[in-house]
Amino acid sequence: MNPDPAITIKPYRSIPIVECGEALVLIPEGRFVLTQPHPYMALGAPYGAVSPWMLRQSVLAALERAQDRLEAQRPGWKIKLFDAYRPNAVQAFMVRREFMLLSGGRPPEAVPQPERDDLYIKALRVWAIPSEDPATPPLHSTGGALDCTLCDATDEEIAMGSPIDENSDRSNPDYFADATDAASRAAHANRVFLNSLMRAEGFHRLHSEWWHFSQGDQYWAWAERKESGHTDTCAIYGAAQPPIT
Repeated sequence: MNPDPAITIKPYRSIPIVECGEALVLIPEGRFVLTQPHPYMALGAPYGAVSPWMLRQSVLAALERAQDRLEAQRPGWKIKLFDAYRPNAVQAFMVRREFMLLSGGRPPEAVPQPERDDLYIKALRVWAIPSEDPATPPLHSTGGALDCTLCDATDEEIAMGSPIDENSDRSNPDYFADATDAASRAAHANRVFLNSLMRAEGFHRLHSEWWHFSQGDQYWAWAERKESGHTDTCAIYGAAQPPIT
């Protein structure tokens, strides 16, 4: 059972997509740290034979430039990827799982309205709604979005103040901006640093998640319009067709 469409409306979903046809390509393991095992595969998400470690070719090139920029500023540091390409079936699996975590184990079809819609609103705080509509693909299903953090020269993750996918206000990029304690100030500085690396290579950070960056998808086009004032920027990536690995 899907949520009421009225509660899933996000402004970027109205941005037109002019698909460029660029291929999905595998992310090279040597350049980045890939989270192993893959977090959603470990939960049983239905990837089949499709690898989650893929991005559109130009997005991967931009990520590699961000890694070069990081190495120049912090020798030995690496971008650590948590997730990249996500088929719509995986998106549906993860939204349902989040719903059930919030509902005390009850599936959506067992929860009456309006409670069901309230729970969906909370679940969709950190998850995009699954969609088979070519006009509104989940961002990760386009190959233009990725979730990441940073690792130091010893492969230890840098403190960001909250884990990836945490469903709370701490996920907001500027949550610690006005913090007074040292640990929280450091977490905010690390978030700012990660964003500066990615933004310099053309990525836009999702306004509600410190770890999510995209390029070429609907959110990116929406953010470009807001930043530039140009209203004709379109997304160039729709739902991607992955090769079987």
